[in-house]
Amino acid sequence: MRKLFVALVASILMTGFSANANTINLVTAENPVVSSIAQEEEDQASEESVSFTQELKTRFIEGGPGFMGIVLICLILGLAISIERIIFLNLATTNTQKLTQGVEQALASGGVEEAKDLCRNTKGPVASIFYQGLDRVDEGVESAEKAVVAYGGVQMGQLEKNVSWISLFIALAPMLGFMGTVIGMIQAFDKIEAAGDMQPSLVAGGIKVALLTTVFGLVVAIILQVFYNYIVAKIDSIVNDMEDASITLVDILVAHKK
Repeated sequence: MRKLFVALVASILMTGFSANANTINLVTAENPVVSSIAQEEEDQASEESVSFTQELKTRFIEGGPGFMGIVLICLILGLAISIERIIFLNLATTNTQKLTQGVEQALASGGVEEAKDLCRNTKGPVASIFYQGLDRVDEGVESAEKAVVAYGGVQMGQLEKNVSWISLFIALAPMLGFMGTVIGMIQAFDKIEAAGDMQPSLVAGGIKVALLTTVFGLVVAIILQVFYNYIVAKIDSIVNDMEDASITLVDILVAHKK
């Protein structure tokens, strides 16, 4: 009797779930609003994306092709140099602790030539500095130290190559925007003078151009400033590693000579 009761309850529950599912499917099929909610949300998101892109293009054109084009060139060149520097600096980053231990072991086991081979097969400015110091070790530790210091300056110049151009574009973009602002205001006052009357429609176009050039110039400067700060921080980190590794190399050479 108990088994029969349990089977009956289970049958009723399954029937209820099936009826609910059929009801939901029926409502969805009969009501196109319910069935198309997800599609409408996707279409709305797509329209918002397209409208933002179109709005950006429209504002760029309204700002004037002259100054806006120059500001865009500053952005493109600044980003190109920034990406090139970031790739170069990431490739120049090495594990200085591992390299130092390898050089020390190579000097102890195979001598200077084996240590030079290790540095030659390792990428990065630290390995190049080590190679120059090891190449002058036969002339004395002082000569090796001078070579390390001199070549360290050369490698620092390679790390900072073209970074000044990024700072130039950071300063140039907002200045071009401000110049566009001044020119737009001059055009607005010229229209007022020609019309002999102060009407909002006469000055609205010039003021809008002035504001758009300023906004785009500031946006370009902000974007490039972020990349510039990252690059400078990366250079400082590599330079610190170079200095620490150079001091460690001189100590290793002094111990090796003894």
